[in-house]
Amino acid sequence: MPTEWDKRKAVRRMQELIEDHLGEPVTLVDLARAARYSMYHSARMFKEITGRTPFEYLRMRRLSAAALELNAKERRVVDVAFDFVFDSHEGFTRAFARQFSVPPSRLREVAWPAHLFHPGLATEVYRDRQKGNMVMSETAKGTQQTQVVFVQILERPRRKLLFLPGRSATHYFAYCEEVGCGVWEDLKDIREAIHEPMGMWLPESIRPEGTSTYVQGVEVAADYAGPVPAGYRVIELAPCRMLVFQGEPFDEKDFEQAITSLWEVMNKYDPQAIGYEWADEDAPRFQLAPMGYRGYIEGRPVRQLSATA
Repeated sequence: MPTEWDKRKAVRRMQELIEDHLGEPVTLVDLARAARYSMYHSARMFKEITGRTPFEYLRMRRLSAAALELNAKERRVVDVAFDFVFDSHEGFTRAFARQFSVPPSRLREVAWPAHLFHPGLATEVYRDRQKGNMVMSETAKGTQQTQVVFVQILERPRRKLLFLPGRSATHYFAYCEEVGCGVWEDLKDIREAIHEPMGMWLPESIRPEGTSTYVQGVEVAADYAGPVPAGYRVIELAPCRMLVFQGEPFDEKDFEQAITSLWEVMNKYDPQAIGYEWADEDAPRFQLAPMGYRGYIEGRPVRQLSATA
C-alpha cells in the first residue's frame, strides 16, 4: 500500500502533467502513467489529496487559465474555448458561467479578479524539506493525527496597503461587528490589487492612531494613485520577507479547525531553524480566505539572522 508521502508524490506528478497540458487533451491513462499507479488508484489518490476528481480539477484549472487569457487579451471567446480543449462555444460558456457566475463575454465588465482556481502543488514540501521547511502538527482534537504544513519564504517589495480600518477589533469576528462582513467583496472590485484580499494584523508602528489592529485590505503598487473609497486608508509598506504557512486541504465545514490547527503550528515554530527571526514590527501579519481546496494560508514577517563567525 502506498504511504501518505507516496500518494502526495503521485498526485504532484499528476498535477504537473495537468499544468503542462492545459491546452491539450489529457486522459486518465496519461494521469495514471504520470502517477505510476493504476487508473483506479490514481483517480482515488487524486480525489483523496485534492478533494476533487482529476477531471473536476482539470476543468477548473482550464477555466481559470481561460479567464486570465480573456481578461488580458482581446480575443474571441470561441478561440479561447478551443485553446483550452472545450468542444464548443456553448459548452465553454456554460461551464465558465457556473464557475465564475458570469459568462465569458461579460468578464471585462465585472470586477476582477474572478475567483480563480489555482491551488498549490500537493507535494511542494519535497522541494522545501531540504531547507527544513516542513512542519508537522501532532494534535487535533485530542487525537494523535499528523498534519503536514508547507512553509516558504516570500519576498515582498515596496508597496502600498489599501484597507478599511475598524475601531478596536483584534480579530475577524470583532471586525465584522464594527464594519460589517461585506468588505471582502468590495475589495475584489479593486482591479489594481496585486494579490487577493487579505485579513491583516497591523503592527503599531504603521497603524493609524485610533484604528483597529485587525483590518481587511489589498496590496497595490508603490506608485498607486487611484481612488480611495470612503472610509479607507492607504499606507506605505516597506520591502520585507514573509514566512508563509499553508495547511492541508480541508472540508469547508471544518474551516475553524483548519485555522486552529495551523495556529498551533505557527505558535510553536522557531524560524531560527532556517536562519530567521520573527519581525512583527516590519509588516502586517496576514491571512487569506480559508478555502478547503488549498488549505488555510497565513503569513508572518521575518528577518534574516546576521551571520555569526
